[in-house]
Amino acid sequence: MDITFLLNGEVVSLTGLAPTTTLLDWLRETQHLTGTKEGCNEGDCGACTVMITDQDGSRALNGCILFMPQINGKSVTTVEGIGSPDGTLHPVQQSMIDHHGSQCGFCTPGFVVTMATAHLNGKTDHDIQLAGNLCRCTGYAPIIRAAQAAEPQPVPDHLKTFRLPNGQKSSGGPAQPDGGRQPPRHLHPQTTDDLAHWYAAHPDATLIAGATDVGLWVTKQFRPLGPIAFLNQIEDLRGITDAGNHWRIGAMTTITELEAHFAPHHPSLAAMLRRYGSTQVRNAATIGGNIANGSPIGDGPPALIAMGATLHLRHGDARRSLPLEDFFIEYGKQDRAPGEFVEAVTVPKQPDSLRCYKLSKRFDQDISAVCGCININRNKDTITDARIAFGGMAGTPKRAAQTEAALINQPFTEQTIRLAMTSLQQDFQPLSDVRASAQYRMATAQNMLLRYLLDAQGVQIDLHGVTA
Repeated sequence: MDITFLLNGEVVSLTGLAPTTTLLDWLRETQHLTGTKEGCNEGDCGACTVMITDQDGSRALNGCILFMPQINGKSVTTVEGIGSPDGTLHPVQQSMIDHHGSQCGFCTPGFVVTMATAHLNGKTDHDIQLAGNLCRCTGYAPIIRAAQAAEPQPVPDHLKTFRLPNGQKSSGGPAQPDGGRQPPRHLHPQTTDDLAHWYAAHPDATLIAGATDVGLWVTKQFRPLGPIAFLNQIEDLRGITDAGNHWRIGAMTTITELEAHFAPHHPSLAAMLRRYGSTQVRNAATIGGNIANGSPIGDGPPALIAMGATLHLRHGDARRSLPLEDFFIEYGKQDRAPGEFVEAVTVPKQPDSLRCYKLSKRFDQDISAVCGCININRNKDTITDARIAFGGMAGTPKRAAQTEAALINQPFTEQTIRLAMTSLQQDFQPLSDVRASAQYRMATAQNMLLRYLLDAQGVQIDLHGVTA
């Protein structure tokens, strides 16, 4: 594939690049920019963090699972480009020195890039911004003090503006046969129509949105991907549209964008999404990918199911819609035909009765053992409707139909909730694995129903305030 981008302010154009080349490997092996480190090589440790800038702003991303075609038309800043061209250190670099936050050198560059990106964006929630940078060999407090001390310092001029490389974007080739030519094996489509026609002709292809999942197929499983379509330049697959009585969420909408949108409408959902991976992962991961991969422990689907979401699929020029819960058939199997892809999901506007509870071994950047999303509507003290969905309790994200039935038309009392807790055993027979035993999953899922009642009664539970 042919791509053009900026690297630390300089235009780079590449031809014939293997589409699954990661930015991390290219930086280290061909440019000898070794400040960007390889740690976990799966998007967890943050040692490979780079700053990616485009028309939408700057964000921190994991270079180890970022494929080169994904940076086409963008600006890449590595730790080598964080300081000013005249050699002046960036404020966060100087602050890390002054406050003894600098570590062994392996993970420090990733911290610096994450901190510089947060500084550029005016983000001061340092615990959240740095949750994806895991090393703590100097202790965490000096790093946080360094980030705080850098807050009032001005953003260096060379990081303030963004320009496209030569004002161009490369499409990677036409989407359909043209003049007798065959469709390209790898594609960087610009529109959903381009993608639909190409994917119908290449139903065995791999679609890459944020690559937070597919990236590991390459870096860990060494899987050949066959034909590939990179979706990151399809503008009409992105964004959230107000459609009157519902929101339409494009499949390429990132988790970061989803969190920001729902924060004022459904703050419990936004709080759960802030625990989805790390800042770097949320900046790349898309809601379409989170749905399409069919994971039984994806955090997006339980919330959307509890909100009554509708999924929209497309194959060529044909479109169809179905309730999101019906998309998940069984483990590893979804209601999606070859060559069909997720185009959008729509969510009805509704009063904020949704609560999302994520249970994991770590508070930050961990996979859910159980994710429960509960949405109960009431008329005075009588339950009129209930939509309850769980992840981690079955081979797919799944509604708790028997539990919902036990609640509807009943008084919203502890007795009703406790009876419904027993009904949960009719809905799920969870498995034991490394994250939790079946018994623990069932007990905690039942307790989430009780927690919903306590939340509604004004009993606030701050997980950060729980002590032994």
